[in-house]
Amino acid sequence: RRPYRTTPPEEVPHEEWSFARVVNGQVVPSPGHLHLRDGFRSGWIYELVYTGKDPRATGLGLVAVRDCISFFRYAATDASGTKNPLAGAIEKAYIFGISQSGRFIHHFLFEAMNTDESGRMVVDGAMPHVGGGGKGQFNYRFAQTTRHGSQHQDNLFASDFFPFNSVPQVDPVTGQKGDSFRTLRTRGHLPKVFFTETSAEYWSRAASLLHTDTVGKSDAGIDPNLRLYFFTGAQHGVSGSTARGIYRNPTNDLNHYPLLRALLVALDRWVTSGVEPPPTAVPRIDDGTLVDLATWQKQFPDVPGMTRSGIMFRPLRLDPGPRWFTQGIADHVPPKIGPAYNTLVPAVDADGIERAGIKLPRVSVPLGAYSGWNVRGKRGGAEGMLGRFTGSWMPFARTKAERQASGDPRRSVQERYPTRADYISKIAGAVLDLRRRKLLLDEDAVRILERSRRHELWKR
Repeated sequence: RRPYRTTPPEEVPHEEWSFARVVNGQVVPSPGHLHLRDGFRSGWIYELVYTGKDPRATGLGLVAVRDCISFFRYAATDASGTKNPLAGAIEKAYIFGISQSGRFIHHFLFEAMNTDESGRMVVDGAMPHVGGGGKGQFNYRFAQTTRHGSQHQDNLFASDFFPFNSVPQVDPVTGQKGDSFRTLRTRGHLPKVFFTETSAEYWSRAASLLHTDTVGKSDAGIDPNLRLYFFTGAQHGVSGSTARGIYRNPTNDLNHYPLLRALLVALDRWVTSGVEPPPTAVPRIDDGTLVDLATWQKQFPDVPGMTRSGIMFRPLRLDPGPRWFTQGIADHVPPKIGPAYNTLVPAVDADGIERAGIKLPRVSVPLGAYSGWNVRGKRGGAEGMLGRFTGSWMPFARTKAERQASGDPRRSVQERYPTRADYISKIAGAVLDLRRRKLLLDEDAVRILERSRRHELWKR
């Protein structure tokens, strides 16, 4: 066990732990559970290496998804003669997934599973959301499919591995060559793909590797069948609360789902009618909107009462052994550790707001700054480390006097928008701009306008 990955580990004496669990207050042997006599320490990293046996088959989910979609799309009956209830009804097929299921989609395409056993294309469009730069442990012996690397924990699980780009790339550190979609591209079975990421995936899930080289020095090309979209200021999931919880900063309550709904419609129009979707919108190295951590720290304002991040996730080049990628068998447990890939984060302006990406009206007409990172406090352990999925909310002061009293260098709400009408007018302009760019549906536009009227930040 160790408090941080960079801390030398200490061995837990064998008399203090066992393969067991507590049942009705009694410790009973259990090969599937780990019991510590004095309990686990919050936020600490525990590592257990043991000899396993009888691994369950993994990787069949990839085949099952392929064959299920293929059946509903193409078959008249199954092998026993049962009729396909959707026979002849499907024109196009899409696949959508969030987080782990988003990584599954990326891995599904990487493994070239979009071709069925009869040589037909399975899905026409794919939309992996908040999967970050990685794929996953979906097709290996003793695979733990929910595991994925992050800044503090699980960073010895090989979920983030080369290649990352949608076009051919070379890793100058290892000499590896490849691209994630080479086989499907060769077959003509690469679907239209939307990768959608939030700020949290740049900080905690290496999303920059999707569109940069592995050393973070240059922007990479993007396959014509792909679009990449960055949702500015959003976090991995959607929360309705800004309560701090185990974090030092108030948490992020930005709802980015309206962008997903609009982009799903755009994907359908691209596939079915050839209507060009919104262009790729991600931070870039060449225009200064994608930067290293040191540059970001110089950019970020000194916001009173808030803790800025001093760390980010950089996935390690892991070597589980020579049979890992060919047979799915790990010979090195834990894996051998090589140099980290170099990841980058979105640059910010003087308000702490990320400059690039698709900005919801609450971001482009701000009442504060949203981010995809937050810092753990003492209460949950691992103090100072990044939250895995949770972002921050850093509101502006209401008036000039309030910001001067607190020392906030950012203009207050009333300095930006002297009246409620000024604020609503700017929100309406932002809503119309997103609607014009096909990034907002009418029903969501109405909801956003209605919400903007509820803020009590101006005197009546």
